[in-house]
Amino acid sequence: MPKEYINPAGVPRSPYFTRILSITKPSKLIYIAGQVPTDENSRPIHVGDIRAQFRAILDALTVQLKAVGASWDDVVFRRVYAIDVSAYVERCLRDETFPIPWSRDRPSPSTLIGVTALANPDFLIELEIAAVTAD
Repeated sequence: MPKEYINPAGVPRSPYFTRILSITKPSKLIYIAGQVPTDENSRPIHVGDIRAQFRAILDALTVQLKAVGASWDDVVFRRVYAIDVSAYVERCLRDETFPIPWSRDRPSPSTLIGVTALANPDFLIELEIAAVTAD
């Protein structure tokens, strides 16, 4: 499925996201609800460790993408909610040694939102995504 990653002149370019992602062919849209760091019984895991919570969220989202026949290459938008934006940026996003599943060369558009609370006080981060696959 053709995807066009666009960072137009006149708008600052970021190494962490693409400004515009254009999809021009018929496709299937997939929206995955906000994922938080929980175990199979919906209990918080990795309390106090944003990096471990982020890894657990990525693993859970990978399972969900696979369940609908998609992969991280199909993700067209990410929205991150973080209690501590600086910790997320430094410990997860900017750390080149941290394995994130989306491409650092062609990252999907994204939004990072600092929040004062999530559904459970032990959650430090939540991530929701949208993906598109060929119809």
